[in-house]
Amino acid sequence: MRLTNDCYLVTLEFDSGEEHYYRDGDRWTKLTARGRRMPATAEQVMNHLLPALAGVKPGIAVRVQHRDLNEDAGKTLDRLRSGE
Repeated sequence: MRLTNDCYLVTLEFDSGEEHYYRDGDRWTKLTARGRRMPATAEQVMNHLLPALAGVKPGIAVRVQHRDLNEDAGKTLDRLRSGE
């Protein structure tokens, strides 16, 4: 099993929707709840992820999936990277 950054799908779930963070080539990409794709630095990903993990922002659930352990995560990553 590979443990590189491109194997993970990070999802932040809110009452109003969800955001996805994933590695796309040499960069991180954020897919907003409204479907907008934006490049993100690793620091920006951490700035969104850490408050949710620490419980500073209640109402936000964090889910991290590895493509080798979750077939749906692998399919979602492939779909997101293809731009669908």
